[in-house]
Amino acid sequence: MKISGLQTAGTPGDVEANLRELDAACARARAEGAELLVTTELFLTGYDIGDLVRELARTDLLSPVRELAARHGLALVVGLPEHEDGAYYNSAFFVGPGGEVLGRHRKSHLFGALDRRYFTAGDRAATLVDFGGLRIALLICYDVEFPETVRAAAAAGADLVAVPTAQMEPFAFVADHVLRVRAWENQVYLAYVDHVGVEGSLTYVGRSCVVAPSGEVLDRAEHGTRLVLGDVDPKTVAAARAANPYLDDRRPELYVPLSPAPEDRSW
Repeated sequence: MKISGLQTAGTPGDVEANLRELDAACARARAEGAELLVTTELFLTGYDIGDLVRELARTDLLSPVRELAARHGLALVVGLPEHEDGAYYNSAFFVGPGGEVLGRHRKSHLFGALDRRYFTAGDRAATLVDFGGLRIALLICYDVEFPETVRAAAAAGADLVAVPTAQMEPFAFVADHVLRVRAWENQVYLAYVDHVGVEGSLTYVGRSCVVAPSGEVLDRAEHGTRLVLGDVDPKTVAAARAANPYLDDRRPELYVPLSPAPEDRSW
């Protein structure tokens, strides 16, 4: 499956403008042969937009996304804020090419004061969606920086981990190095899709990428608005796991809280 990711500054606080940009990006992605388009964290509203993020979360943000997916016949992973039962979540929805909602991930690892001020943490390490012969795991930004989340997704059979993000300075090394390690140590594809430019107090690093299970970067956007593209092949995942059997060679029974070495040091 060919996948795509939209790196963009978006239009913070302007849902209609972001929907227009998503519409145009869907057309470009389809023209490139992509079957899935991944957007940035909180793409539809913007990330660092203050109290407006909660106001927008109380509106119907998902219906127009579903309409765009159906119109273009393209699966979408779209970041947007969500409100339910008095709580607010930083969420990403997986919408199928018919407009059906196939999955939702709520960011489970909140980063810094901004996330913690506005959002409640989700309760899943990762969210899995089966689509087009692939098993796709959803994470959001800081989630992917914890090795346990990607390992859990890989152990559950994920071929691709899709990560909408709002990675900011001075953390460019995450996109430059950590993502390749996560792909290699779990033999999965990773699609990491970031904002660019300045928004509120944040300067984004860009560096959106699609990484293969080998750690090879298949496509990368350093700066500016553009699509990143990559082909995801489950046969490549299977071959990588046969060649580098980290998942098979794990010893989970050892991965428990460690105690100090025993007093008996007769060895």
